[in-house]
Amino acid sequence: MNSFFISLFYFVIVIGFMVLIHEFGHYAVAKSLGVRVEQFAIGFGKRLFGFRRGETDYRINALPFGGYVKMSGENPMDERTGDPREFMSHSRWHRFLIAIAGPVMNILLAIVLLTGVYMVHYEHAAYLDQAAVVGWVEHGSPAEKQGIKPGDRIVQIDGVQNPTWEQVQIKQLLSANQPLSFTIQRDNQDIKGSVVPVSVTDAGAGSAGWTPYEPVIIGDLEHGMPAAKAGLKSGDKIISMDGKPVPSIQAMIDRLQQSKNKPLQLSIERGAQNLTLTVTPVLADTPGVPEQHYRLGFRNSSETKVTKLPLSEAFSHSLADNKRYSVILLQLVGKLVQRKASPKMFSGPIGIAQQTGEAAQEKGWTPLLALCAAISLNLGIFNLLPIPIMDGGVILLLFIESLMRRDISLQIKERIYQAAFVFLILFAAMVIYNDIAKTIAQRLP
Repeated sequence: MNSFFISLFYFVIVIGFMVLIHEFGHYAVAKSLGVRVEQFAIGFGKRLFGFRRGETDYRINALPFGGYVKMSGENPMDERTGDPREFMSHSRWHRFLIAIAGPVMNILLAIVLLTGVYMVHYEHAAYLDQAAVVGWVEHGSPAEKQGIKPGDRIVQIDGVQNPTWEQVQIKQLLSANQPLSFTIQRDNQDIKGSVVPVSVTDAGAGSAGWTPYEPVIIGDLEHGMPAAKAGLKSGDKIISMDGKPVPSIQAMIDRLQQSKNKPLQLSIERGAQNLTLTVTPVLADTPGVPEQHYRLGFRNSSETKVTKLPLSEAFSHSLADNKRYSVILLQLVGKLVQRKASPKMFSGPIGIAQQTGEAAQEKGWTPLLALCAAISLNLGIFNLLPIPIMDGGVILLLFIESLMRRDISLQIKERIYQAAFVFLILFAAMVIYNDIAKTIAQRLP
C-alpha cells in the first residue's frame, strides 16, 4: 500500500509538471500574439481553487489528468464577436504557432532533462552500441530455424546497414509475427534471409531468438527463489554453468529449460573471489510472460558503461536519443494503425504511475528525471498526431483550410470534434484496461 501512495504521489507531480509545461507553451505564444486567454487550467471538471490575474483565471480542477488553455472564441461552438483578440480572428499562421507551441515545449523539455541527466550520470548497457555479433541462438527460435549461429554478424536488418545491437533489438521488438529481412556475415561470406520474430510477452514484444555476447550479472534477487537460497548476491558474475561458458542471459534461460529441475553447478566471480555454488531451478511464473519457465529467480544486470558527459556532448547525445525514440514511437503508432502491433505495448496512467514510483525509489534523481524526459517526449509526439481536438488535429485542419483557402464550416468541425472525442475516450479506456490486465497478470501467483 505504501508503494501505491508513493507511485500516486510522484505520478501526480510528474504529470502535473508535464501538463504545466505543455499548456504554458500554448499560453505564452497566445499572449505574445495578442489572443485573450480566459483560463489556464491544470486538470478538467470542477474548479477546486486558483486565482484571477487580469483577464485570465488560473485554476486547478478536480480531475488531474491533463489540462487546457481556454482562449476567447477558440471552440467552433463559441459565438464569434469579431473581437481582434479572439482566437479565430487571428491568421492561420498565428493559430498554427499557438497549436504547435505545447508539443514543442514538451519536446524541448525532454531534450533539456536528458542533457542534464547525461551531464551527471550517462549510463548505458555496454553491448548496445557494439556491432551485432550473435553470442547465442535460442533453441527452437526463428533465428535457429533460419540457420543463424553464434559468431555470425548481422550486417543488415530491415534495410539498416551495419546495425548496432540496439537497432537490431528495436527492429525485432516492433516486428512480432512480421518478416524481417537480414544479411549475416559468416567466414567472409554474406548470407541473406528473412526471419519472423515471435511474440514473447503479454504486450506483444517480438524476439527472433538471437542475443549478443553479454556477461550474466546478478541484479535483483527474488526472495524465496533458488538463487537467493543458494547464496547468490547482487553483483555476482556467472562464468559457467555445469562447466559450460554462459555467453548471455538468454543462453542461460535456454539451458535451464533443457536441464529443468536438475541441480546445477554455477561458477561465479564475486569481486576477487571465484566460487562454485549448487542451485536447483524451479518451474515458476515470469512477469509479463504468459507461460511458466524454469527459473533461478534473479534479474539480469547488464554490464554498463558509466560516465559524465560535458555539456556539448550531453546535448548531442540527448538530441540523438530523443530523435531515435521519436522515430520508434511513430513506427509503433504506424504498426498499431496497420494492426501489426498490439495496443498492449502502450502504457496508460496506471502503467506510467508504476514506472514513476519505481524510478522515484531508485538511488539518486537521475532515473526519475530520465523517465520524465521520456514521458515529456511521448506527450509532445502524441499531441502532434493528426487527431482532432489534439494539437496535431488542429494543425491538420489548418493545413486543409489553407489548401481550401477558406474555413471549414462550424457544423462539420463540430461533428469532427465529437467523433474525435469518442475515439479518444475509447482509446483511453482500452489503454487503462490493458494496464489493469497487465497489473493483475503480474501479481497472480
